[in-house]
Amino acid sequence: MVRWWPEPTAGDIVWCHFPDQINPRPKPRPALILSVFDNGAPEFEVQVAYGTGQKTRTLYKGEFAIYRQLNAAAYEAANLSFDTKFNLKQLIDLPFSTEWFSVPPAAPSGQIPKLGVLHPSMVRAVEAAYKASQN
Repeated sequence: MVRWWPEPTAGDIVWCHFPDQINPRPKPRPALILSVFDNGAPEFEVQVAYGTGQKTRTLYKGEFAIYRQLNAAAYEAANLSFDTKFNLKQLIDLPFSTEWFSVPPAAPSGQIPKLGVLHPSMVRAVEAAYKASQN
């Protein structure tokens, strides 16, 4: 049975089963919520950006990263386990339900998919990545 999660907020970092070319529900990973669509409230849709802990030292056009050493406050606010980069060229709209989101390990925010939040110090990096992703 699919359950719908309570309304999230843009800037939340959530535990998402981001679809890929091979699997409709691969392993969960961090995702950044960019937009929340409330047309069907209380069943929300969200636009999320893909997050990965792989190859974080190489950033491509449209990507930004949160590093433990360089962005300590942002890393703590995001509640990440590893340095993580987000790709704003890989955006998708998904129903904010148990079909695509789950409670992360250790449930830092309780029994919801939220890992943490985007720290205000990262807003410029997100804006730059978004602009770069549009070209």
